Amino acid sequence: MIRVLVVDDEPQLLRALRINLTARRYEVVVAVDGASALEAAARHAPDVVVLDLGLPDMDGVDVIAGLRGWTKIPILVLSGRADSTDKVDALDAGADDYVTKPFSMDELMARLRALLRRADAGSAAEPAVTIGHYVVDLAAKTVSRLPEAPANTPEQVHLTKTEWAVLEVLVRNPGRLVSGKQLLQQVWGPAYQSETNYLRFYLAKLRQKLEPEPSHPRQLLTEPGMGYRFQP
Repeated sequence: MIRVLVVDDEPQLLRALRINLTARRYEVVVAVDGASALEAAARHAPDVVVLDLGLPDMDGVDVIAGLRGWTKIPILVLSGRADSTDKVDALDAGADDYVTKPFSMDELMARLRALLRRADAGSAAEPAVTIGHYVVDLAAKTVSRLPEAPANTPEQVHLTKTEWAVLEVLVRNPGRLVSGKQLLQQVWGPAYQSETNYLRFYLAKLRQKLEPEPSHPRQLLTEPGMGYRFQP
């Protein structure tokens, strides 16, 4: 069943969308503000997001940017803002389509179906990347020794669930700076955005397991005062 995350602070519209989507056999997860939307996306892994821009705690464009830091799921903006600047800002931030309120439910459903078709057509295999002497396969969740690795290199490396989550966010953004706040939010949730000690601990663990010289990492990098980067 396709899971849709609907983010809107209008109770009547939220109820109407839930009823209509459920009737069409979608699984529906709802959120009424930006923080809960980001948390719900991390927790429930929706297939598509329907997002209002005018949220009570943050602008919807910031929610799009937060999502795009770690996921490529389709985002359909649903907003009363008809100005072209708002549309451009949302699309530049990473939204895939934009529907202006008021709208017909038939149009919304057609846009959703089109987004899901494009996502299916464009979906690629989960990335497999090389870090040090290992191949990290995100699909299989395995870390295997490269054939040319030194003989004393372990055949397999075990990563904990949290280590996988941290590594996956970085690997899905190759060469891109991921802020500490963004990484904390995606792995642990909005309530942990100040827990920078978590990141230091888990990055150190990942380097110990994957980098040939953990004290001089070449791929799992810290950008002091800014965040972290996976350098392919």
